[in-house]
Amino acid sequence: MGRLALRAIRAHLVRFLMSLLAVALGISFVAGTFSLNGMLSSTFTGIVDATMLGDAYVRGTDASIRTADVGTEVGDTRNRIPISLADELSEVDGVQAALPDVSGPMVLVGADGTAVQSTQAPSFAVMYSPDDRTSTIVDGRAPEGIDEVALEMATLASSGLELGDTTNVVVAGEIRKVEVVGEIDPGGPMAGATIIYVDVDTAIADFAPDGQVATIAVYGEDGVPEEEIVDGVNAVIAGSDASAEVVGGADMRVEARADIEGQLGFISTFLLVFAGISLFVGAFIIANTFSMSVRQRMREFALLRAVGASPTQVLTSILVQAAVVGVIGSLIGVAGGVGLVSVLRVAFESMGMSLAGDIPLDPATVVISVLVGTLVSVGAAFLPARRAAMIPPVEAMRDDVASAERSLKVRAIIGGAVGGLGVVGVVVAALKPELESGEMLIGFGAAAVVIGMLLLAPVIARGALGVLAAPFVALVKPIGRLARGNVVRNPRRTANTAGALMIGMALVGAATVIAATTQASLGSVVRKEAVADFITAAATSGSIPEQAVEEMRALPEVDTADALYFGVFLADRAGTTPAADQLLSTTGIDPLAFGRSLDIEEVEGDLTQVLADGRIALQQSVAEEKGWKVGDELTFLGSGGQQDVTVGAIFTSNALGVASAMSLDMYDQMIVPSERHVANVFISTADGVGLEDAREALTETLAPYVVISLLDKEQFVAGIADQVNQVLVILYALLGLSIVIAVLGIVNTLALSVIERTREIGLLRAVGLGRLQLSGTVTIESVLTALFGTVVGLVVGVGLAAAMQRVFTDDGLTILSVPWGSLGSMLVLALVVGVLAALWPGLRAARMPVLDAVSYE
Repeated sequence: MGRLALRAIRAHLVRFLMSLLAVALGISFVAGTFSLNGMLSSTFTGIVDATMLGDAYVRGTDASIRTADVGTEVGDTRNRIPISLADELSEVDGVQAALPDVSGPMVLVGADGTAVQSTQAPSFAVMYSPDDRTSTIVDGRAPEGIDEVALEMATLASSGLELGDTTNVVVAGEIRKVEVVGEIDPGGPMAGATIIYVDVDTAIADFAPDGQVATIAVYGEDGVPEEEIVDGVNAVIAGSDASAEVVGGADMRVEARADIEGQLGFISTFLLVFAGISLFVGAFIIANTFSMSVRQRMREFALLRAVGASPTQVLTSILVQAAVVGVIGSLIGVAGGVGLVSVLRVAFESMGMSLAGDIPLDPATVVISVLVGTLVSVGAAFLPARRAAMIPPVEAMRDDVASAERSLKVRAIIGGAVGGLGVVGVVVAALKPELESGEMLIGFGAAAVVIGMLLLAPVIARGALGVLAAPFVALVKPIGRLARGNVVRNPRRTANTAGALMIGMALVGAATVIAATTQASLGSVVRKEAVADFITAAATSGSIPEQAVEEMRALPEVDTADALYFGVFLADRAGTTPAADQLLSTTGIDPLAFGRSLDIEEVEGDLTQVLADGRIALQQSVAEEKGWKVGDELTFLGSGGQQDVTVGAIFTSNALGVASAMSLDMYDQMIVPSERHVANVFISTADGVGLEDAREALTETLAPYVVISLLDKEQFVAGIADQVNQVLVILYALLGLSIVIAVLGIVNTLALSVIERTREIGLLRAVGLGRLQLSGTVTIESVLTALFGTVVGLVVGVGLAAAMQRVFTDDGLTILSVPWGSLGSMLVLALVVGVLAALWPGLRAARMPVLDAVSYE
């Protein structure tokens, strides 16, 4: 039967090519995800191997926090250690050098006068030491003094600067004129980071003025074992008062790699979700292909049964065909995945993010990809194969070889039950958003609604297609009526064909509504809560220099300039030492800013009075999640030390975007000076000063700082919308693959439908139907199928997104916004999709010889 199955594929090759392509597209996403993750992992692992060459590392032992450390340190954030330890460690026998890790944010101004930045990669300065094994001077010399810097090779190239050029850097609020004196190789690609090297004294003065650092790297002399270095360092630490520990270099590198793998895991999961969607959509095409193939090959299967083939053998032959499609399609998909990653690599490099090494394609990736593609293909073909195996030979050998359509009653009952339960879950979650299980309820409810709609699609197809076809029936006679008859004749097949597009459009519609709702909600929040005329934000460094804040306040055109300082603390109930994962973001702010620059909703307590009294305020959502309330005593642990604080107020605000608020005096006590971080400044103009005059004065003041953007409220809202749109574009691109597969499904179904209706088409041509009319009929069928899938998908997606807005109101989605224009453009897209999908099947039908078609068996 295996040989027979392979012959069947060769005999009906066209019927299987689209299914093979669908599998290939889906698997290319799976293989591409694994390969991309492998290449990213290789790149960042290479950075670890290139920058962590020490034989031992000394670090703190206690949980601590610094804003600059969040998301940047290996493992949990820890207390800082004295930089003076490095001198003691360098005296240990067998130690060549002990170098403290001194680095911090710094912005470089390029040759064009703008900040050098690459995508979202950081911009920072690091200490250069001749003893550092990780860095090599390839041109020029090492920096000496505060007015000299050296640049990492990729940074130098992207900046447009050359050795000997003078430029500016912005560090800790200071604009500093420097000369570029050297080019340094850091040992490997740095994934687009902007890296500036400064001398030891400058680095310590800028980034470790308190004499504390995160780690100290210890380098042993050649031939000295790592264990001996660790033992020697341990002896020094044991005799010191520092809360420190030593970790072997190999163990430190393993820890760093594990931390990176954990962070990259989210990317893999995110991409694999879309790969799963694509494969799920592709399964519709495979099932449709085999279902229609079974209908058209009834006599072939009957003959097999008549000559002694058992139902199991017939079933096996069809499943073998599906397995062949799965294996070949998966192998093509693996190659396509490598090609996809190659394109992404070029795109990343064009944005300044170089990825190291070759594109990995390990045996596990190939095996998993082929296995997944084969299982999806065999699973999708099982029901059609079983149907073919169970048809009696006598029935299949009758003149009307088409099998009778089964009743849709059972499907309607099951679909109605599943969809009904889903609707109930979604409605309950939307009407009672305060339920703790609301998010889970709407998740399961949405899945049930989608599954129920897929089951019910054939049931509603006749009625829905009748409505959608009405304009074509009225305007395009007689082919409109012929097309309507063809699509409603077999509602199960039409619904299955449209199902692939239905899923894609449901996801696109939901994403579009959620994006529009997010933009409208955040825009409303900013307009409501921001009383000030202008808002400043930092583009690259993430921090606005305090010197710039003082210069803005000194302008006669400015009445007030309230700075929002940002910090991260470890926090828990008083008497409990906060754990390393108990992070709480906060803002330090002048208490008078409330009511002057910000209009924040006070749920409990007076924000101005509470902060002025030395108490803190909590976001309502955070207070509810933690079980904290007004009057509770909490312990806050920051880079400046530990302090017990009292909760004095509860507020709700999306403009602040932090979990808590405190006065600037308290903020200064708990944050070391080098950690002071200005996130935004809210500026109100002086009485009698026009907004344009104030903007001109502020722009002139901020120009030297390069990285600061001055925005009015509408521009600030537009910036938020742009960020949301960037995410939406990524989602559209990922979901676009499922829509491409859905289009292939329509092409496949129409092509098979043309083959199935060969004799009917010949008779229509014989009684006078022209070639253009025949092509038009096929095109209208395609358009109706695409419209059906799009309309149903958008209705489901928009409905679910509207319910989600109700559930996530407390998380900031306060205003439901349905972008009717965007949704209308998707209907236009459906028309275009329908026309494009019909080109090849319509041309094939029109070119069919009339006599051959009439005599077709």
